[in-house]
Amino acid sequence: MTDQRFIIEMGMGNDLHGMDYQKAATRAIEDAFRHSTLPIFQATGIDHTEMRVQVTVGVQEPDRLDTAALAAVLPRGRATVSAVQGGQNVTNPDTKEVLVIATAAIEAFLPNQSHRWRLNHDAV
Repeated sequence: MTDQRFIIEMGMGNDLHGMDYQKAATRAIEDAFRHSTLPIFQATGIDHTEMRVQVTVGVQEPDRLDTAALAAVLPRGRATVSAVQGGQNVTNPDTKEVLVIATAAIEAFLPNQSHRWRLNHDAV
């Protein structure tokens, strides 16, 4: 059975002093998952381990990210993180300091649950 995406959340994070891509990416992921709650697990009895979590993080230098460490930030599900070209580097013209901005998209998938539900035609 194929997985079905049931949530997608976006976030943004930055590192203003230090040009730390890992810190900016971690903050972007945390920003994204703080925007959502998943009551589906309590409501249905589905175990969190059934959820597959796919994270895409965009930064200007994706090879500088430790994707395994970023996956460990996620509190639920089986997570994988992909680093892609994205985000922004913004240079302060006065100090020449580079501000790192990362973006993150978190997608959560569950196995198809349609077998667990049926329409009650009498209630309609």
